[in-house]
Amino acid sequence: MVSGKVVDFELCPGGQLNVAKLRWVMESFLTIGFNSWDYDVPLTTLAIAGKSCSQLFSATERIILQGERSGNVLRSFKVKKLKIDHIDLIEVAPLRASLKIYAGRLHTQRMQDLPFVPGTILSPEQQAIVRWYCVNDLNSTALLYNELKEPIALRESMSREYDVDLRSKSDAQVAEAVIAHEIWKLNGHRPQRPQIEPGTAFKYNVPHFIQYASPTMQWVLDRVRQTWFFVGADGTVGMPQELADLKIPIAQGVYRMGIGGLHSSESTVIHRAGPEVELRDVDVESYYPAIILNQGLFPQHLGTAFLPVYGQLVARRLTAKHTGDKATASSLKITINGSFGKLGSPYSALYSPHLLIQVTLTGQLALLMLIERFEMAGFTVLSANTDGVVIECPTNRKDEFEAIVKGWEEQTRFKTEETKYKMVLSRDVNNYIAIKEKGGNEKARFLDERLGCKTKGAYCERGSASNSVLSKNPTALVSSDAVITFLTNGTPIHQTVRACTDIRRFICVRSVTGGAVKNGVFLGKSIRWYYATDDREGEIVYAKNGNKVPRSEGAKPLMVLPEAFPDDVDYEWYETEAEKILKELGYYQD
Repeated sequence: MVSGKVVDFELCPGGQLNVAKLRWVMESFLTIGFNSWDYDVPLTTLAIAGKSCSQLFSATERIILQGERSGNVLRSFKVKKLKIDHIDLIEVAPLRASLKIYAGRLHTQRMQDLPFVPGTILSPEQQAIVRWYCVNDLNSTALLYNELKEPIALRESMSREYDVDLRSKSDAQVAEAVIAHEIWKLNGHRPQRPQIEPGTAFKYNVPHFIQYASPTMQWVLDRVRQTWFFVGADGTVGMPQELADLKIPIAQGVYRMGIGGLHSSESTVIHRAGPEVELRDVDVESYYPAIILNQGLFPQHLGTAFLPVYGQLVARRLTAKHTGDKATASSLKITINGSFGKLGSPYSALYSPHLLIQVTLTGQLALLMLIERFEMAGFTVLSANTDGVVIECPTNRKDEFEAIVKGWEEQTRFKTEETKYKMVLSRDVNNYIAIKEKGGNEKARFLDERLGCKTKGAYCERGSASNSVLSKNPTALVSSDAVITFLTNGTPIHQTVRACTDIRRFICVRSVTGGAVKNGVFLGKSIRWYYATDDREGEIVYAKNGNKVPRSEGAKPLMVLPEAFPDDVDYEWYETEAEKILKELGYYQD
């Protein structure tokens, strides 16, 4: 990775694999792969054990096509997996995407699918093509590794601290492994997955501090208290229909409850601060962890040993946050939230559907308390989402505002943090742009952060998972750039679009099941394009049925990034897209 050199090993009829050198490479260096513990490492193990091409292909089909566990495949060949220093990136990267898509999200130079059908007997010329295809995959793996260096560094640090190799684990798996290891140290035995029978029924236990003043909210609380929750056939627990269908009216707002959190129901609306009114976003600090620790909640099968272990993770995250260590704070936040997600997984040692419901409902009911208090005092709540609310506060009522927040904090034992906005523009509760009052950070990596914006959903360059570019396909980012720049400093849309000379801000990346075709040319299953003036009438289609790939009218494939900026970029398309964004955000309704 440092030198850029590539070492390749090939086995073919009439040729011989250099087993000794391959073993030396695998056992002497840190190796990094993608989906490698389940495929590359076992296949390499079989190759080192002297298995033939046909045996390696058979193992490939069993793992890839039949979904057989690689450990079972190795045992069937009576071969033990290599003991090597290795990191598999597939779990560290957020969500689940292919290596090609991750590379596309990172703007790799070349996006390329396997050039031949698996099982093809390759000619010498085809072997050379596949060789370079593999080198391109290595470049993509290196690109992904560099993007994940910070979370991997945190895993390395935690691996040393807890004496468990966490480098190839997802955030949720890290939390589960750490908690399980520490409980084992305290109790002397490793936690086992609990057996909770499908159909198990239970009710939510209302904490003493959940109290309402209005008859409507008292009725809502009573309904929640009386509702039965059931463990489904798959081991998960969902929101009962009588609560999922519930529309909770408080003043002019309507709120809905769900397993994922509370949501308001606004759409296509813009709010502005001014001399007489402030827009104040009140978020609860480490909300779900605070609920667990404040109430002393724990999975029954793990016992109270869970609390000091979980509390240590939360304390470490808050320390990192308050000392400005954003990378560690962000990773540990995701780890802690991941452990919460494991409460609903019947495959996890943390599995506890009762605790999952206790935490998420407490969070929603407590937020509804805060919303009710603000509205009854004459403040207007503009939106609510999982762990926070945005409120319109007259400047002459700041003391009343802060007294309400303080009183709520004292009653619930939660802590809040606040952000003030100049303007909030929402398509809906999950897609919005908010302009911060204090401005941005010139050294930040992303444009919205440099300009002092909070963006979410369609207008954010990052996906919600890990707040990372790896969890979202880029889609004509220059149009969102133009909108954000226009809203923050008044730069005309066309000026931002036409001044941009980075083709990566113009491209779209997408997965296409079965592969995509443009003008008879097969592009692959992971594709990239931009909108060009000479392709306005063309579209990309699915190879399997000829149907149009969404939003691909006028799309020009760009599987290899050019050295020079193209001269056929359809600037008008991107400008029109920016205007559509402003319209759906409610900007033109003023």
